[in-house]
Amino acid sequence: MNKRIILNYAIGPVGSGLLSLISLPLITWFYSAEDIGRISIFQIYINFCILLFCMGLDQAYVRDYHESQNKAELLKNLSFPIIVLTIIVLLGVLLIFPNFISSHLYDINSIYLSSITVLAFIAAVISRYLSLILRMQEKALQFSMSQILPKILFLIFIVNVVVFQIARDTNSLVTANALSVIAACLVYIWNTRHELKSALQSRINTEVLRKGFIFGFPLLFSSLAGWGLGVADRLFLKNYSTLSELGIYSVTMSVATVATLFAGIFNTIWAPLVYKWQSTQGIEFDKLNSIAINVVAIVYFIVVLSGLFSWIVTFFFPAQYSNIQYLLPACLLAPLLYTVSEVTGIGISLSRRTVFTMFSSLIAMTVSIAVCYFMVPLFGAKGAACATVLAFFVFYIARSEFSKLLIPEFNFRSIYMATLLILIVSIANLFLTDILRYALWIILLFIGLVIFKTPLSQVQDYCSNYLKRKS
Repeated sequence: MNKRIILNYAIGPVGSGLLSLISLPLITWFYSAEDIGRISIFQIYINFCILLFCMGLDQAYVRDYHESQNKAELLKNLSFPIIVLTIIVLLGVLLIFPNFISSHLYDINSIYLSSITVLAFIAAVISRYLSLILRMQEKALQFSMSQILPKILFLIFIVNVVVFQIARDTNSLVTANALSVIAACLVYIWNTRHELKSALQSRINTEVLRKGFIFGFPLLFSSLAGWGLGVADRLFLKNYSTLSELGIYSVTMSVATVATLFAGIFNTIWAPLVYKWQSTQGIEFDKLNSIAINVVAIVYFIVVLSGLFSWIVTFFFPAQYSNIQYLLPACLLAPLLYTVSEVTGIGISLSRRTVFTMFSSLIAMTVSIAVCYFMVPLFGAKGAACATVLAFFVFYIARSEFSKLLIPEFNFRSIYMATLLILIVSIANLFLTDILRYALWIILLFIGLVIFKTPLSQVQDYCSNYLKRKS
């Protein structure tokens, strides 16, 4: 994968992140924390629908894409049954229980909210498969543009709400998010229209579907466990704390998502790239071990710097969101640990033993639920942040150890200490005084300069050589 393609892939996460950076403070000034908490639940269940209805076949499509001789047939057999099932089930629920979805998700009885939510869920499942087509064909720019457009439309909608004094309530916020998802689906359909036409004309092959289920179905349970791992914090906040605490926590997680642009870009290209290496040139284990160290170094310094400068974020939000500065390092570390596990756990996918990803997710989800149960009622958002980062650390360790068990050539244990250090300080950051917090982050900064001396030297050499070429 050349630099141009990587840069084109980067446009999507970076553009989306920048647009979120604009829209996120805007909605906190004009919408209540409770409404923002409801939108967090909306986003949680969109991801749930994608995982549940795709049944792991989306991941089977990624896994078999480069090895398939008939990619249109692969797409048809692994996507069309899923899309039909999604439409039948969700429309059936809406017709039989018209208020169920809105009352369950938003604590509001509204047929309109249920209807617009169902349309968004269906569009999200369709978009999942269509985005994979662009991703696997390395149509990076189209893939990125499809990610950015919904953010632009969402921002335009929110601006119109403010300018034209439309009601600033749950209805307008859910509508804005739902229309963004639906718009993304329409753009994906246009960008993949030729592939969809070929897929429609291809034949049904039950063997392709059977093989896809063998690989993907265990990943359904793994993915659902991973979903539970990722959302237990917000579900516990909704049920055992307040919607206001949920809103503050959700905003922090959104800020953390903006800050993890590196993770978004990396996660998009990593697995398909390694599968391509395996099918063409074979796997170089020393190379993967070196990549893991470099990724951990980047994660380490991102979290340390966020701990030192998180106070800046508070200037962009109302006073009720001041706790963001304490929550941010832990909320930032959790998704970054997932990115590290994508590298250290790649042996599971390469060996096709996806059941071990399910075990990792179940173990981590158990940790998340247990810690949330004890800490969320006592500490609210801080307890949720603690539970999430601990659970993702357990997930990363379990996935790494299973990967090494399956492919002994992988050896990532040397980087455990660095991730453990930032885990401990990120949790301490939730409860310590400002002086102690800053002292710990400064100490970690100097420790990082020592233990990551080699990656930092490589970056310095690269920058020096680049400047020499330019001069």
